[in-house]
Amino acid sequence: MIIKRLPILTGLLLLLLMSACKSKIKQQDDELYSRHLQRHVKLTIITTPMPDDKNELNLLLLNDGQDMGQFRVKEIVDSLYRKDLIKPLLIVGVHAGDRMKEYGVAGYPDFMGRGDKAEYYDAFINDELYPYAKKKATVRKFKSVVIAGCSLGGLSAFDIAWNHADKIDKAGVFSGSFWWRDKDDKAADYSDDKNRIMFNKLKASRKKPGLKYWFYAGEKEEEGDRDKDGVIDVVDDTKDLIELIKSKNVCLPDDIMLSEDANGKHDYQRWSKQLPAFLIWAFGK
Repeated sequence: MIIKRLPILTGLLLLLLMSACKSKIKQQDDELYSRHLQRHVKLTIITTPMPDDKNELNLLLLNDGQDMGQFRVKEIVDSLYRKDLIKPLLIVGVHAGDRMKEYGVAGYPDFMGRGDKAEYYDAFINDELYPYAKKKATVRKFKSVVIAGCSLGGLSAFDIAWNHADKIDKAGVFSGSFWWRDKDDKAADYSDDKNRIMFNKLKASRKKPGLKYWFYAGEKEEEGDRDKDGVIDVVDDTKDLIELIKSKNVCLPDDIMLSEDANGKHDYQRWSKQLPAFLIWAFGK
């Protein structure tokens, strides 16, 4: 009886191995020279198995790709994909150069001159990285394109999505640096209404980008409270931005998601706990 069962057991084992291989998440490093940034840009690439129909493949562009290990991206994507909770996905994590110069709001440096290369980073994402991703995946078009980032990388992701809604469908912002300002908040004439750069850009913008937005803010990320209302700035700034987006009628109320954490701190430990919910929101089945 044992001898007769061996072929059956062997077959089952082979099926299990084949299934495991089929669901395996792959990670590799690559590099792309950017004429806009005038440097070689390191990339970390994570892929689920390729779908039979390549038109079903989705793309996630992720700022601060050098921190994908802390963000637990591969581990979380692997878990969600094995549970059949997310669609086929290609993730390209962009390793930051001088993030205080390349991240920010394109064309609008802050009061200390930071973010003066944000427009070049924007051009790199649009003109160089997006075509690279299509070539890498051998697709003419992705099912959906999402860009995300944390902190200053979140501000950058939001700005790039707003600028290129013809290519990007959704933006994910973890603890976005929406305080980014053109005047020191210690100045006597500083005003949230007049000096927050992203807010000024949106107020002046005539664009009607058909985007969807996901925001996260933790209530223990900092102690700053510019307006002394008892709510820390990262929460206030995020909620103010959401209200501004709503006032412009560029999307439906359900197209904006806000996740808050009463114990949330400004670190990857908390951000990684939010990542599964974000990925299901962006790429869920």
